Amino acid sequence: MSKKRAGEGPHGFLLLDKPQGMTSHDVVARVRYHLGTRKVGHAGTLDPAATGVLLIGVGHGTKLLTYAVGLDKTYEATIRLGHATITDDAEGERLGQVAPESELRALFDDRTRLETAITSLTGDISQVPSAVSAIKVNGVRSYARVRGGEDVQLEARPIRVDRFELRDARISDGFLDVDCVVDCSSGTYIRALARDLGEALEVGGHLTALRRTRVGEFGVESAQQVPERDAPRAEEAPSRALALTPLGEAAASFLPVHAVSEREATALRFGQWIEAPGASDTEAFPAAAIMPSTGELVAIVEPAPKKGLLKSATVIPGRKDPDQRV
Repeated sequence: MSKKRAGEGPHGFLLLDKPQGMTSHDVVARVRYHLGTRKVGHAGTLDPAATGVLLIGVGHGTKLLTYAVGLDKTYEATIRLGHATITDDAEGERLGQVAPESELRALFDDRTRLETAITSLTGDISQVPSAVSAIKVNGVRSYARVRGGEDVQLEARPIRVDRFELRDARISDGFLDVDCVVDCSSGTYIRALARDLGEALEVGGHLTALRRTRVGEFGVESAQQVPERDAPRAEEAPSRALALTPLGEAAASFLPVHAVSEREATALRFGQWIEAPGASDTEAFPAAAIMPSTGELVAIVEPAPKKGLLKSATVIPGRKDPDQRV
């Protein structure tokens, strides 16, 4: 990897379609190699078995990841009803007894109970995250404790499920497989929804397939493919390089926009506060401070302690090269 001076690109945002079998960190490593930069991060981990939208920040784009993590998400999932697993997905050992096929067929033939159970898991609810989540318990990831043989019990958390829609159901290998679409808040564990649906129906359940199709305004239909391991690096084949979304454009898709002049942009980058009559409107902040003339992202701003003023929460250094493509 060639050395670059501090501040040199690339900088931007990437929307990638993560394939099955790769960890989110694997994707980050692949992008680092492809773009020739170490400064790459992601927002919202996807399990290796899951596919779909993964937001990647490159260069100064990593500064935006904190604000992207909390975006709402949409998933397409398949839940197998008939037994639970220790990991709430198909990779874990079975827990408890397998439900009689006759009971599962009854659910398939008369879906009233199934629809009622799904409805009970919609709206503002409390959810106990899966024990194999990345949540830290006394400084150690929960999944690491589980794999080490510990019995981990996590506390329930408030989440929001705006849509839990049944798309299809079928009997397969003696189990009831349910295809569904979920619109939810950040922090929702779909495998935990699968577990809870199985518990509500008293037949057990676990997740067998998951695809994230949307993060905020970023849809999978606009995602680029992760470069193959043997693909040429960006500097070797510019025409085949990943196209970075400019920081201003990316930030404006999930943050309110506060227009600033060139003078205000300079002040913000020097840590100075700027005047803003609407600074007391906390619902409008944090906001992306963007220069309309260039579309350049200057900073993420928030109300300063003194009324009527804004300060920088995150500063985006200026670029000599405005080109955001590699």
